Amino acid sequence: MLNKPFGTICSLDDPEGRPLVTDLIKEVAARVYPVGRLDFDTLGLLLLTNDGEFAHRLTHPRFHVPKTYKVTVPGAITEQALDRLQQGVTLDDGPAGRARTDLITRNNEKSTLRMTITQGKSRQVRRMLEEVGFQVIHLIRTGFGTLRLGDLKIGRYRYLDSQELRDLKKMAKTG
Repeated sequence: MLNKPFGTICSLDDPEGRPLVTDLIKEVAARVYPVGRLDFDTLGLLLLTNDGEFAHRLTHPRFHVPKTYKVTVPGAITEQALDRLQQGVTLDDGPAGRARTDLITRNNEKSTLRMTITQGKSRQVRRMLEEVGFQVIHLIRTGFGTLRLGDLKIGRYRYLDSQELRDLKKMAKTG
């Protein structure tokens, strides 16, 4: 589990020479790759594995593994926008599904919410908020399945303990 910093990409190679998340885990002997993706400008919890089937099950919408994000948007988000997110919006590539949405703070300057989705379309959280009239100014993944980012420092990683791995595999319906 890595706390992905801003400005790194979730790829094993980049023709533009940008920093890769795998650059942050040089001490890991196994060849691992990211489970899903976080945008260049999104921070937070990213899993890396060498198990392709496990990665597939964690990211495929059929398995309903939740991913939780802390999102900041400018201005006071409306109740109507929150309701639409919870009911599910349609994006240009189809339905985005429902997002469990909890308001953390709201004032005239900015609003912060917690959103949990199970689908994982490209830039889904950003596009869902755009669909209800709000631009994301800060996005961090704080949870993946049963895992929470906790106090893991930005740019650092840690191995999952055996119970965390068992819980995640159970959620992804593997071994």
